[in-house]
Amino acid sequence: MKIRGDDFRVPEDKTFHIGKWPTRVKPFYDSEEGYQAMLRDHTARMDAQQQLLYASNQHALLLIFQAMDAAGKDGAIRHVMSGINPQGCQVFSFKHPSASELAHDFLWRTARDLPERGKIGIFNRSYYEEVLIVRVHPKILQAENLPDDGGKKIWEHRFRSIRDFERHQHANGTRIIKFFLHLSKEEQRKRLLARIDEPDKNWKFDEGDLTERGFWDDYMDAYQACLEATSTQNAPWYAVPADDKKNARLIVSQVILDTLEGLKMRYPAVSSARKRQLQAIRQRLSK
Repeated sequence: MKIRGDDFRVPEDKTFHIGKWPTRVKPFYDSEEGYQAMLRDHTARMDAQQQLLYASNQHALLLIFQAMDAAGKDGAIRHVMSGINPQGCQVFSFKHPSASELAHDFLWRTARDLPERGKIGIFNRSYYEEVLIVRVHPKILQAENLPDDGGKKIWEHRFRSIRDFERHQHANGTRIIKFFLHLSKEEQRKRLLARIDEPDKNWKFDEGDLTERGFWDDYMDAYQACLEATSTQNAPWYAVPADDKKNARLIVSQVILDTLEGLKMRYPAVSSARKRQLQAIRQRLSK
């Protein structure tokens, strides 16, 4: 069955309701073998597109992953990007900011790691933490030592800054795709239990995840406001049903592939003079 990425795109007209958005949809694969075959096809085609991206050197691609704990961000990045040349792809994870990062504006630390033209950058969490976790835990703002927290309008200001920032990146060749892996609270409970019950997953368990789980409704409100305010034509959000990890990976890879193929990239054209020069060099090498 064909995956239509636009089916998961968050609309720009503020009709998105996170509580009504599905966390599970009918699988696009019919078996484990079918899943593996689809993922291999996607990654092979993405690899070919990544080579074009590098050769044409006109665009960069930034992938942003946001989600609740245990939603599968790490697994999605690992499985979806496994077939991409590592020389053309970089992954950055953003956790608690350092003292130096807190001394700058909230976009500074991530802006330093934007991908250069010809490359793919992946943000595992991003500047969106500043309108998600900071909104749920507003005391974090105190550490940023802002001259005026702006009251409730600070979130509107930050949304505007983000939209302007992403518009600027798009105008300069960076294409931005943002994925919200939409996990149900019940599925998160099962995955957290698995981290306790399965020895090879014990290392993943963090008691802090339980603390944050207690703020579930607040996080959903924050995601609702964030996705509504910042899903734009040039930098869309995709709310990917994430209760089925394999299905989520197939949706993510299809959206990335559609975006790359939509750039209609070509290898740089070679002039007639350059072709003659190459033929002359070939004759010398053939002797």
